[in-house]
Amino acid sequence: MSLRRLDQILSSCGYCTRSEARFWLRGGRVTVDGQPASKPDAKADPTKVLVDGKPIEAPDGLLAIYHKPAGLVCSRDEREGDSIYGALPALWSERNPPVTSIGRLDKDTTGLLFITDVGDLVQRWTSPKHKVPKVYEVAVDRDLPAGLAELFAAGTLRLEDEDKPCLPAKLKIIGPREARLELIEGKFHQVKRMFGSQGCNVVRLHRSRFGDLDLTGLAEGEWRLVEVPAGFSR
Repeated sequence: MSLRRLDQILSSCGYCTRSEARFWLRGGRVTVDGQPASKPDAKADPTKVLVDGKPIEAPDGLLAIYHKPAGLVCSRDEREGDSIYGALPALWSERNPPVTSIGRLDKDTTGLLFITDVGDLVQRWTSPKHKVPKVYEVAVDRDLPAGLAELFAAGTLRLEDEDKPCLPAKLKIIGPREARLELIEGKFHQVKRMFGSQGCNVVRLHRSRFGDLDLTGLAEGEWRLVEVPAGFSR
């Protein structure tokens, strides 16, 4: 890992502003290789820096899997209700840049969200051209019509107010009113609108997989850090 200024490390990881870093250093709160650090412009390997005796979390970029429960929005606008950011560590939102979700889930939708401060990763994993699959478990309010899997796979379904049809999607029927849907795009409320276009209202929606990762071992409301893919950093 490359050497970086201490004030930049502290600021980018959410502890304080760069101008405030000198007070943290003077207060003896920061050590490098076990030795007290005092100069904001001194360069250090972030993995060797301790703040209040603890290593810095994900100094080169944070990526976490979060099992979103129902009732939380993926927005920082307080007018929209309780947010995922209030349920995550406060320090994450103080990072520079602050963390954001990769894609969104509706307030009543549960499941896998990625949380990151690596902007290039957000663009990479949300762009349809990179074909990152997302898998949803869906329950609807009436029996699924015949031919639905073939319709979704054809790439011809055009949603209301959309100029282009949905890209081909894989649908597996699990039961009369339950299915598993795999998408590689993320139009606004896409899953609900796809089923709604065929007369089925979604009553339960859960994202179980995003790319190669799933929620194994994570209860609702829990998260775990994962390694940022090679080639990506803040």
